[in-house]
Amino acid sequence: MLLEDLRNTREDLERLEQAIAERSLEDPKHSQSNRAVDLYKDNDGSRLREIQSISTGDTFDEFYKQLNNIKDFHKRYPNEPVENLERAYKRRAVGDDTPFASEIDTMFTGEEAFGRYFDMNALHEDYINLPGSKRRITYLQYLDTFDEFEGMPRPDKLKDQYFQYLGNLATYLESFMRRIKPLEDLDRLFISFDEDFLKAWEKDEIAGWQLNTKSTTDGPATEGTGEGIWCKDCEKEFKNDNVYKAHLSGKKHIKNAEARKQRTADGETTSTNGSTTTAATSVHRLKEKAVAEREHRIRKLAAAMQTERSDTRANVERKQGMTDKERQQELAALYAETLDLQSADPSATANGETEDQDEEGKVYNPLKLPLGWDDKPIPFWLYKLHGLGVEFPCEICGNYVYMGRRAFDKHFGEARHLYGLKRLGITNSSMFRDVTGIKEATELWGKLQVDKKQESTASDQVVQMEDGEGNVMPEKVYYDLQKQGLL
Repeated sequence: MLLEDLRNTREDLERLEQAIAERSLEDPKHSQSNRAVDLYKDNDGSRLREIQSISTGDTFDEFYKQLNNIKDFHKRYPNEPVENLERAYKRRAVGDDTPFASEIDTMFTGEEAFGRYFDMNALHEDYINLPGSKRRITYLQYLDTFDEFEGMPRPDKLKDQYFQYLGNLATYLESFMRRIKPLEDLDRLFISFDEDFLKAWEKDEIAGWQLNTKSTTDGPATEGTGEGIWCKDCEKEFKNDNVYKAHLSGKKHIKNAEARKQRTADGETTSTNGSTTTAATSVHRLKEKAVAEREHRIRKLAAAMQTERSDTRANVERKQGMTDKERQQELAALYAETLDLQSADPSATANGETEDQDEEGKVYNPLKLPLGWDDKPIPFWLYKLHGLGVEFPCEICGNYVYMGRRAFDKHFGEARHLYGLKRLGITNSSMFRDVTGIKEATELWGKLQVDKKQESTASDQVVQMEDGEGNVMPEKVYYDLQKQGLL
């Protein structure tokens, strides 16, 4: 029950803050009093000059002068709104346009949908513009791989632009988690991330940031995603072994290999007494540690929000499959829903609210129109265009009724209709298109069988043979008699 008591306490504090804000808005006498005091003080002397101009000279001249000033002001600013005193002095209803609600509305962007999805479009643009990023991946691919850093060359990771990108990405993920989980102790979670990183860094177990002093061989090795062959001298990856072997004999590779050997030799000679080299190495290692720490934090944050990540991917795929008109309809529906929530009566009873919610949940469909992709009735003009109001019954399919000519034409090749023909003993379904009655189908099938027999009989009687006595007979009979020796 401690968590429930804590929740009640936080709710009371928020309600008190909201009440204080409403009280300040409903009682503006303090600000007006301060403004009146400033006018009485007359620090710039404008009040004294105005009193002198009114009290001395012709009264009407001063009146018309001020009137002309007012007319000139409205000529210069014709669209200036008039101060609405009725709105200023009208007592505000409880729960109407409260500051607390507006704060919640502005906490998330429209793409985030109150914490359901990520909004990483700007971060995606920053990623594809990084110096070491050679692939221009799509936003969907970025959502799957934004916590994978092995494909970036190690020297490019030490550049300021990459370091700034990691900072922006980690800041966004941390901010998003704080907004969707306000009641959890996230500071302790983030501290555990740092502790895990320090332990892994001391053991040299951070992927992609191990020390190179342990490796004694100069043979080909894979780096990045593990695909292909990595050239340490040129810091370049090759996907084909033949291309890598041809690269070894190139001038650029030979030059880079000699430079690498020279750096290794210089490091060995200065390691005994060169404090400058040690300091430079330590500074370089500190830079790597800072970059690795941000990468580690991003991996942990992404692993803690896998649900939001998968939901974001599904939402992006859904939007990419929508037409522009469907997107406009979705935005209009969201906007209408927001207006309905804002215009709801806060003094309604609980029973009334539940009844309204039930009515909103029911889809108004008096014409019995088919439902579209958004679970709402399709437009009536589309219903008439496709002829969905015309019924096409099929007796072969068990008196099933198809709505619309398109569905009716399509069903002749479907399993339901083919199974019905098979039950009637009909095998050639291509001849029975647009035939829906059982009696018609059986009569047509019988007629086709009779015609088939007649065609076979007629083909046998086409060739006539004549024997030596002048008797005419079919070819088949002639050869049969000849085999029997009767001719």
